[in-house]
Amino acid sequence: MAGERFHYILYFQALGPADEELARDPRRTIARTFWSFSGDAPPGSFRRLPREGTEYLDGMSDPPPVLPPWLTEGDLDHYASEFARTGFTGPLNWYRNMDRNWELSEPLAGRKVTVPSLFVAGDRDPVLRMTPPQVMDGWLTDLRGTVLLKGAGHWTQQERPDQVNRQLVAFLRGLD
Repeated sequence: MAGERFHYILYFQALGPADEELARDPRRTIARTFWSFSGDAPPGSFRRLPREGTEYLDGMSDPPPVLPPWLTEGDLDHYASEFARTGFTGPLNWYRNMDRNWELSEPLAGRKVTVPSLFVAGDRDPVLRMTPPQVMDGWLTDLRGTVLLKGAGHWTQQERPDQVNRQLVAFLRGLD
């Protein structure tokens, strides 16, 4: 899928490089990640770069001097201090375990999700390009709705908390 382009999943799987890069400056890591994948970032805030010689943060932009209302200096300080304390290896290990997760879930191959479900995402979430909502067709047999929040990016709960909560409460109220 990535071809000769940098792809974060591949980069995160190797032990060491991502751990070291992200820990160099946790506040910068968090600020660039939140900003570049948000719906408030202008086009071009995340750039596709070649695989060789590229690190995770190279393709991202610094946030503007005035942060969007959903992201405060206090939020950034909190995340940065926690990641400075714990490092990034724990979250990165999720990507390193992907092959094992596939192996463990092999008995579920072909299974459908039959419980009531709701899909909520930002219409500017770049992940939708890799995994559009249509991939759920036929796999979620009781999908009650697909909601794309206008102008929101990857961080829907932070960017549009009131809209997300309204959608969740309406979904839960509609359950039998």
